[in-house]
Amino acid sequence: MLEGIAFVLSTGIGWAKLPVELGYGSDWTCWRRLHERAEAGVFD
Repeated sequence: MLEGIAFVLSTGIGWAKLPVELGYGSDWTCWRRLHERAEAGVFD
């Protein structure tokens, strides 16, 4: 899942276009996990 988040952030593609076949997990799950961690202050 972390790889999926990094893929989206590094390529600039939209979350809905995250390729599921790469095995990163669903777009919604990656987006939700990123926002959960951001709210928890992980990236501060």
